Amino acid sequence: MAGVALSWSGGKDSTLALWAMRQAGTEPVALLTTLTEDYDRISMHAVRGELLRAQAAAAGVELVEVGIPAACPNDLYEARMEAALASPPLAAVEEIAFADLFLADIRAYREERLGRIGRRASFPVWERDTSELALEFVDTGFEAILVSVDPSQLDASFVGRAFDRALLEDLPAGVDPCGENGEFHTFVHAGPIFSAPIEVERGEVVMRDGFAFQDLLPRIRH
Repeated sequence: MAGVALSWSGGKDSTLALWAMRQAGTEPVALLTTLTEDYDRISMHAVRGELLRAQAAAAGVELVEVGIPAACPNDLYEARMEAALASPPLAAVEEIAFADLFLADIRAYREERLGRIGRRASFPVWERDTSELALEFVDTGFEAILVSVDPSQLDASFVGRAFDRALLEDLPAGVDPCGENGEFHTFVHAGPIFSAPIEVERGEVVMRDGFAFQDLLPRIRH
């Protein structure tokens, strides 16, 4: 086995992980993403599958989609992931990279689960200072939109905003600048890892399961 795949959410942390990998001279074999098959949307972020596919195409990396049902029990999630890892192109991959920053329990879980099947985990942006990382994201030329906000941690009015310096200045004290505690999630639509921007426009904002979601639509040029 050889090579590495990158766990991919479409958000800024996984984008920064890909950026860091490429700067280190490593190109992933594939991007690995779970989608809620009931809706064809990225799990947790709720971004449409067609935008995910456009993003992977612009990044120039093969996309591996793992479909899971809504409210997926953990044992089924793990079974689906193991099946994906046993199939091409992931069957030949020895390492999975993750964009986790500092949640040690999640890191330990990933390392333990992969270790069971003879794989290893890597963490390209582990323990990077999140304030510095957020500014690096903006200053490098990446562009993202907040697509999900947890109103128990951040006011729902932030959903749909661009992830830029103005947003970072407006974040209340106690909110991680990279949303590492689940305060918010993003979709990256432009930046130096892409051959071209992913053209999107904002649709409606909906409240579901206690979260605020900004729907994004492919922009149709006339």
